[in-house]
Amino acid sequence: MDPEAGLGALPYVPGTGRPVPEAEPGLVKRWHAGGGELIELLSQVREQLGGVAAFRLGPAPTVLVTDPQAVQHVLARQPERYVKRSHRARLLIGDGVLAATGEAWKRQRRLLRSQFTGTGMRRYEQRITEAARTTAGRWRGYARTGQTLDVGQEMRRFALDTIWRSLTGHPLDDETERELAAVEAVATVLPTLPVDAIDARDAVAADLARIDAVARHAIEAARGGEAGPDGPGLLHVLTDAATERPEYTDQLIRDEFVTLLAAGHETTATTLTWLYLLLDQHPAAREEALAAGGEGSAGRRQAIQALVQETLRLYPSAWILPRHAIEDDTLAGYTVKAGTDILVCPYLTHRDPELWPAPEHFDLRRFRVPDGRPTHPGAYFPFGIGPRACLGLQFALRESTVLLEHLLPAHTPAFSTPPTRAVYGITVRPDGPTPATLAPPAG
Repeated sequence: MDPEAGLGALPYVPGTGRPVPEAEPGLVKRWHAGGGELIELLSQVREQLGGVAAFRLGPAPTVLVTDPQAVQHVLARQPERYVKRSHRARLLIGDGVLAATGEAWKRQRRLLRSQFTGTGMRRYEQRITEAARTTAGRWRGYARTGQTLDVGQEMRRFALDTIWRSLTGHPLDDETERELAAVEAVATVLPTLPVDAIDARDAVAADLARIDAVARHAIEAARGGEAGPDGPGLLHVLTDAATERPEYTDQLIRDEFVTLLAAGHETTATTLTWLYLLLDQHPAAREEALAAGGEGSAGRRQAIQALVQETLRLYPSAWILPRHAIEDDTLAGYTVKAGTDILVCPYLTHRDPELWPAPEHFDLRRFRVPDGRPTHPGAYFPFGIGPRACLGLQFALRESTVLLEHLLPAHTPAFSTPPTRAVYGITVRPDGPTPATLAPPAG
């Protein structure tokens, strides 16, 4: 968390701010007529008007925030003024910690926080390692046979195995993997579902039923005292909480379980897929990471972590963070009225040439050398900052690093038809499959 996140809200003084610069209507009309991605409009707004700028998709302006100081103000210094109203994935995750607000969110986060730091993380080290070894064994088989694999699917399989082991204590089995494909199916179509909640739920009812059945079975097993080979998991923490906390109903446990399941694998899998696509374009980065030290060395681990961090700069786990101003405020010298919608955009902040020289270039030295990256906390925040920063930050970085320590020295995927563009939905994901064969490492 940002060290200044606990500062009290500063008083709003009327008349102290100037109006937020607003994009001319023609810009929005041209974008709308062209049917482009939202990121294209946001990029043009930022380029023309700077790091705090407004545009209108309806009668009221929406304020885009990419300036680091303004980012820190919204997410870390004044989170009580700029609130999260609803999560785009609520249909899938219900009232889980990502979608919860107010006192309910504070209670849920407090329960889970200890599981993802310090001692809590050490409980899952072996499970992460076993999932990585399982994936490494599968890749050795692909390399022997020359079989084509889909790197994106492989990364999802690894990340799902990791979070399933962490939740239940069991390795992922084939049947559960097939049923949980419904999580990705729902997440992918969420941006295109009907606005009406009932119609939206009806459109994905079959997939939601599959997810609920898996959750119900896992919760019943945890309640029955069943623990996997690695002992109890995160799900047992939730079921144990229900014995003392009446708010942990069957529905909330289901919502929290699905939240951890969905958030715990989709973002990691997407990051790792992008990383391999980037290494395909920049093979020298792979060699640089491996040359930083021998197997198991601190130098190699730090270089691999830099690969992950640079990938997250270009493709942050949360590419856009919506907030809603519930009070008048002065933001970076601009007046923001209560009721204004705010879009904080890590994707654009991370690609700002004033913060990141040659921002489109993939360069792990940004995270390996002194002064390689801006130090302001609002300049790099792939998992958010402030009290609502992602709980699973350390977990995601650890599992990504462990997997790459196993795979990177042994295999170089050769992509046949790599995706050529990104899709901006709940996450930023490659547009299409990622078929590859495993070539032996160079040299």
